[in-house]
Amino acid sequence: MATEVTATLDEAYQRLHKTGPEFDGWLSNHGPMVAEAMARNGHAGDVHRWLDGYVLGLEDFPRGSGAIAADWQEALGDPRRIADWTAFFSRETAGQPWRQVLGTWWPRLLPGIAASATHGIIRVGHAVRALLADGDDPVHVTELAHGLAYWAARWQMVPGTETRGQSASGGTGRRPPALAPAAALAAVPRIADQSGGIRQRLPQLITLPGWPAALAAAPVEVPAEEARMWLAALADAAVVRYLEYAHGNPVMLVHTATAPTAILRTLPALSQDLWAPSAAAAWDAAAALTAVYAPPAAAPPESLPAAPDGPDAATEAFARAVRNGDEHAIKFADTAADVHARTADPAALAAAVHAAEIIPGQA
Repeated sequence: MATEVTATLDEAYQRLHKTGPEFDGWLSNHGPMVAEAMARNGHAGDVHRWLDGYVLGLEDFPRGSGAIAADWQEALGDPRRIADWTAFFSRETAGQPWRQVLGTWWPRLLPGIAASATHGIIRVGHAVRALLADGDDPVHVTELAHGLAYWAARWQMVPGTETRGQSASGGTGRRPPALAPAAALAAVPRIADQSGGIRQRLPQLITLPGWPAALAAAPVEVPAEEARMWLAALADAAVVRYLEYAHGNPVMLVHTATAPTAILRTLPALSQDLWAPSAAAAWDAAAALTAVYAPPAAAPPESLPAAPDGPDAATEAFARAVRNGDEHAIKFADTAADVHARTADPAALAAAVHAAEIIPGQA
């Protein structure tokens, strides 16, 4: 199966690397992420059928404007340099082991966790999982280069974290968290005007009462393993909360869970000194998305679906997402499968079913 997965992903990546990382302005190209999720969850045979429809809406890979070198900080967060960043990371990963490139650039990119509504780091997380599972496949390495480039080109900090003393080593000086992730998410305040896109919503966090206190809930000065456990619990809590709060914005609230999961999947490829700042950045992203998209009240319990029954419940939940066909439903079901495997909580699979029911299908 690993050989089939690797070959399928290589073919999918090669198709998708001819397309740009965005389309229709700044919508993210989810193709590489969905292909990896489907192949990893037993649907390698469905990947190209799904891509046949998805690629019709994509755009050609953009042209570059100049090489990125020692002046890379000037190009950070400049979407016009996406092609230049891709060429840069292609050179970097060709000249040294991919883990070394990741270790160098992860702390530089991590403060910009909000890049393209967290799609930069999510794409990197899928690429890293592919590499860890399938080995140092060269096409997989190329996908990692594309993911890092997208993250760099759309680099954006979560409002309120700019003056928190972040450094290239990831330290922030925050104290260990006082709340468990589920309680911390429940305490996140909401912006008053939940209209418009994320670019209109995020700036409201600067003046949101309670936002500095919410940011302080993440772990930083904790041992690596404690940070990993807190991060896993954050992903678990975000998936379960989606079941109750997804009606606020079924698509965007997916990322409260998929972004922390992408970071969690990347930890094994990183030095442990980066685990705590990575968990903190995951919290920044999940809290920000909750603040700007989550509704004030949970949905009535009687309106929510149940998890599939039986020993193949996780397989069925993911299959429903594939039948739906929407990229967000598929990625969320992938994350929910991880949570269910970790916790055995049927609410995680119910949340995946809920996403497949309320996100409009693309199949």
